[in-house]
Amino acid sequence: MVSTVLCALLFVASSHELAYAYIDPASGTYLLQLLPAGLLGALFALKVYWKKAMYFLKLLFRKSEVSDGNK
Repeated sequence: MVSTVLCALLFVASSHELAYAYIDPASGTYLLQLLPAGLLGALFALKVYWKKAMYFLKLLFRKSEVSDGNK
């Protein structure tokens, strides 16, 4: 998503001809709404997968402790 926006901005910035057009003010508001929505979505995904991630990390570190004790 970010790379697409950056490519679009680079394309627009590299054009040398005048464009008799404007950017609608609502599109700026929409882009500002995407930032908190993305942040909240990421936090929600973290909340959903937190227990699975902690369980995986416990298994990962528990295996290394058990294997160290057998040596």
